[in-house]
Amino acid sequence: MNRQATVDRGLPVAVPSTALFTDQYELTMLQAALRAGTAERRCVFEVFARRLPEGRRYGVVAGTGRVLDAVENFRFDDQVLDYLRERGIVDEPTLDWLSGYRFSGDIAGYPEGEVYFPGSPVMRVEGTFAESVLLETVILSILNHDSAVAAAASRMAVAAGGRPLMEMGARRTHELSAVAASRAAYLGGFASTSDLAAGFRYDIPTVGTSAHSFTLLHDSERDAFTAQVDSFGSGTTLLVDTYDVAEAVRSAVEIAGPGLGAVRIDSGDLLLLAHRVRHQLDELGASGTRIVVTSDLDEYAIASLAAAPVDAYGVGTQLVTGSGHPTCAMVYKLVARAASDGPDAPMLAVAKKSMGGKSSAGGAKWAARRPDEDGVAAAEVVGTGPVPEELREHQLHVPLVRGGETVAREPLDAARERHTRALAGLPMSAMQLSRGEPVLPTEYV
Repeated sequence: MNRQATVDRGLPVAVPSTALFTDQYELTMLQAALRAGTAERRCVFEVFARRLPEGRRYGVVAGTGRVLDAVENFRFDDQVLDYLRERGIVDEPTLDWLSGYRFSGDIAGYPEGEVYFPGSPVMRVEGTFAESVLLETVILSILNHDSAVAAAASRMAVAAGGRPLMEMGARRTHELSAVAASRAAYLGGFASTSDLAAGFRYDIPTVGTSAHSFTLLHDSERDAFTAQVDSFGSGTTLLVDTYDVAEAVRSAVEIAGPGLGAVRIDSGDLLLLAHRVRHQLDELGASGTRIVVTSDLDEYAIASLAAAPVDAYGVGTQLVTGSGHPTCAMVYKLVARAASDGPDAPMLAVAKKSMGGKSSAGGAKWAARRPDEDGVAAAEVVGTGPVPEELREHQLHVPLVRGGETVAREPLDAARERHTRALAGLPMSAMQLSRGEPVLPTEYV
């Protein structure tokens, strides 16, 4: 199959619209602004993170494609409007306005798969206050979740050093989050997923053979292995740690032959067992049989197995929870607004000023990544006003939506490949798993 030509098949579960994937105060602000006559003022909102999760050296932009889906499907149908009316959430004039809601503004941002740093304006939404403020919650929900998972996946892929990674976290998160997590993990460098809904929607390669319950179902481990090999052939993967690993490996090769595809180890001292199993497989003539390890892996556990004869890793819980950082703490802030309701009114920079590190910089911003003399990224440069000539070809924003129409639809593989290129352009210290500061400083001009 030509993966570049595949089409997103849509959600495999029924979601009437994305309009209620929001916080109530988005609608109450809308009602008050409509009554005050300020709802139609032109505004610019930006998405950014004030800092990276503690110890992380870079972030990963993920979920952009899902944001575009959400904006297109942000519609207040009769059923949704009836719910808002029955609960008295907003008044009738606001309901009338919502009934015709269509985002008609512009969205630009870092392309999906790109890396980001503190203060990076990863997405910019321009339109009226009314149409832009409604998108805050759903945009942040998607970007915070997907970027967290993608960052964890990226670090795990770095730790794996080219060995394939399988996403296996569906049973550790919400069923819809599992689909999004699979997508983000694939973008971040994973090769496959166990989740069929993710495979169906995004054409991610899927994997899976058997669990311990299949072995326990049968009268003996040999019976279980025989049944699996008879059904799927000798190229299958046999789970060998239900009882005694050495005995299971011996039985697996006897039943499947030296062409056994792989064995999976899901418990115990993975480093020790991998060496023992590799030695045993080679002695039995199954030198081509791969070893797959699972069992609560994270990037540090994967790195600790770098010298082990492991061929692939399966990761679940730590991946779908962002490996300790399940959100990126991205925010959606108003940074500029028109001085009045007039179509030609000048734009004014606005910003929150507060204690406790929650202040923000006003003005619609551009972003560029300045390279050093060797072409390696040296700084993330963020500014307002004209872009310096030397940075114009290094700008990071791309158009995503123009006049309400999506202009940046792309296959997931394109974002996955972009992430590989983005990592290759960073200093080598970005690949270190030890705690550290962001690998690039953010400079404001």
